[in-house]
Amino acid sequence: MIHPSKAIIGEISSELKGRTIALGVTGSISLYKSIDLARAMMRRGAEVRVVMTEAATKLISSEVFRWATGNPVVTDLTGELEHVTLAKESSSMVVAPASADALNKMALGVADNSLVATFLNVVGSGKPALVAPAMHGPMYSAPQVRDSIRRLKEMGVKVVEPLMVRDVAHYPELDHLVTLVTSYTLRGDDLDGVRILVTAGPTREYLDPVRFLSNPSSGLMGISIANEATARGAEVTVVKGPTELRSFAQEEISVETTDEMTKEVNGALSSKPYHAAILAGAPADFRFQGVRNSKVDSHSEVPEVKLERTQKVSEVLRKYDLLKVGFSAETVSSEEELRERAVRKMDRHGFDVVVANNVARRDIGFSSKENEVIIITPKRTIKVEKAPKWVVARTLIDVVKEELKSRGMK
Repeated sequence: MIHPSKAIIGEISSELKGRTIALGVTGSISLYKSIDLARAMMRRGAEVRVVMTEAATKLISSEVFRWATGNPVVTDLTGELEHVTLAKESSSMVVAPASADALNKMALGVADNSLVATFLNVVGSGKPALVAPAMHGPMYSAPQVRDSIRRLKEMGVKVVEPLMVRDVAHYPELDHLVTLVTSYTLRGDDLDGVRILVTAGPTREYLDPVRFLSNPSSGLMGISIANEATARGAEVTVVKGPTELRSFAQEEISVETTDEMTKEVNGALSSKPYHAAILAGAPADFRFQGVRNSKVDSHSEVPEVKLERTQKVSEVLRKYDLLKVGFSAETVSSEEELRERAVRKMDRHGFDVVVANNVARRDIGFSSKENEVIIITPKRTIKVEKAPKWVVARTLIDVVKEELKSRGMK
C-alpha cells in the first residue's frame, strides 16, 4: 500500500520522476523548513529519503519526516548499511540546513554519523551534492567554517548561500532552494564558465507622473530563465523592469523605462564579454510624445496624445558577438502563424534563437505561472507543451547550451 503522503508526488511537475533525493537534516533551529523542502521536491516528482543527525532528532522527531515523505528516516549507522544503500538509490543529496558542525565534518570526512557517512558516499560516487548553511552570522564568518565551505566547493559540492538578515545566516527561500536542487540534480554545473545576460519583466512609459503605458508581463519567464542558468553554474546578469520577483543571479539591475533597459543592457554587454543574451523582457514598443511634468487633471478636457516608437533592445545586440535569443509574444489563431511570425522576427532582428508563444491564450504567457512555446533555431523547431515556466526555462537553456557548443563557445 502506498503511503498517503506520497499522493502529492508529481502534483506540480514530473521533472524529478524516477529520482530519489537524499535530504540531510542537521541540528539547526531552522530544520522545520526542510519539511516544506521535502514536500516541494515530491511535488516535482521525486522520492525523498531523509537522514538526520542526533542533534536534529532532539529538535524535531524523525516521525515528522516519515509522515512528510512516506519513507522511513535514517538516524543511525547500523548493520543495514543505510548510508551505503541510500547513497546508491539517490540521484543527489541536499543537506539543509547544514550546521557548522556538519559542514566541518563533511569537509574533513569525519563520518561519525549517518548523515556525513551518506554524504561521503554520494560525493564519492560522483553524484550531485548541495549544502545550505544556516547558523548565526559570526559562526558563519568563522575561519573554520569558511575554510570548510571552500573545501566543499573545491570538491564540487554546490554551496547555497544563506539569507543574511540581522547578522543571522538564514535558511534559503524555499523556491530558490528547490530550483537549485532540481536543476543541479538534472544538469549539474554544465554552464560553468558561461556568462549570460537576461532581460525580464515589463517597462513603463509615462504620460504624467502617475499614468503610464505598459503590459501585463509579470517577469516570471525571464526570472525563471535567469534562475535556471544560475543554478547550472552560469554567471548571470538580469536587467529587469518593474516586478516584485527577484532572481538569485549574481547581478540584478532594475529599470523602469525601455530606454533605461536598453542603456543597461548596452552597459552590461560593453563591460565584459558575454556568451549569450536572452531578451525575455517585454519592453514597451511605444512611448508618449511630450511627457507631462504634473498629473493631468481628471476633470479637465481629455488630452490628445501621440505615440512614438521606443528603441528596440535587440538593436543593441547587433554590435556584440554573442548568441542572441529573442522572444515573440503574439496574438494568433494557429501554431503555424505563430511560427511564421517568429521566423520573420528572427530575420528582422538578427536573432539566433526565437521563443514564441501565443499570448491570446489566457492560460499561458503574461501573468500566468505556465507557458507553452515553440523554440526556433536555424536548424529545428522545438515544441514545449504547457508546463510551469521553470520547466520551459530548462528546455530553453538546454537549447542555448547546444547552440553555444555548436559555435565552439562551450
